[in-house]
Amino acid sequence: MYDGIHGFWVASATPLDATGQVDTTVLGDHARALFAQGCDGLVVFGTTGEGPSFSTAERVAVVRDLLDQGIAPERLAVGAGFPAIADAVRLCRDTLSFGLTQVLVLPPYFYRDVTEDGLVDAYARLVDQVNDDRLRLTLYNIPQVSGVRVPPDVAARLRARYGRVIAGVKDSSADFAQFRAFRAAAPELAVTVGNEADIGRALAEGGAGTICGMGNVAPHLVRAMFRPNPPIETMRAACGLISGPFIALLKSMLAAQSGQAGWLNVRPPLRPATLADGTQRLAQLDALPHQRAA
Repeated sequence: MYDGIHGFWVASATPLDATGQVDTTVLGDHARALFAQGCDGLVVFGTTGEGPSFSTAERVAVVRDLLDQGIAPERLAVGAGFPAIADAVRLCRDTLSFGLTQVLVLPPYFYRDVTEDGLVDAYARLVDQVNDDRLRLTLYNIPQVSGVRVPPDVAARLRARYGRVIAGVKDSSADFAQFRAFRAAAPELAVTVGNEADIGRALAEGGAGTICGMGNVAPHLVRAMFRPNPPIETMRAACGLISGPFIALLKSMLAAQSGQAGWLNVRPPLRPATLADGTQRLAQLDALPHQRAA
């Protein structure tokens, strides 16, 4: 049994009101709707959730509100990517106090020339200062966005040093060779993929599942990727519909799908897409062959 995130988890978008504050009622409704459609869990404040645009206090407050709405802590994880390790420590301590143990952690992402030893030092500082055996960290590798790669050897060294506290890796590099390298370096880690088209072959090679953005608007299609003969080409076509400013376009699709225009709102420096953008892409998504059969 994996200690880390496994199965089908959605990297949730973050609904905002007109002032740019998180609409936790809409977010709670979104979570419950996804659970009803076969999603195992929700990661808030990851890349799709505009995580770096929110402070530690904001993230903690949203997690607390979701738990107060009755969402089980084992079905939630929170993104903790900060350049300052102290902010990640505070977030981990606060969410652990609510019973939430799963945390997705970017490497400190301002300095692009850090060594592997430096990355080990950074993650070690976080774990040592949190100092709680309940913590379950998933290392987050998305170098095309963060600018800092998490090498497989770093994951292996941290797992050897901290055991179950280093629970997994989310590989969003979209490079399947990188997924295989994580599996080879630390086979006991729960390695999830962010690239939806890779879900089937990752599972076949010992992967733990996915944390992905397309689950927000097409959870049944993502779930189909867990079955024999997954609809890979349909999934690639679906992902291709959101080429460009991914977060804004995804949120425009959520607005069209839900009838809630507030989903269009994003935090600067992002710019919103239009409801027409979302309506068009949602119609194209619904027209895909697997979608009609679902």
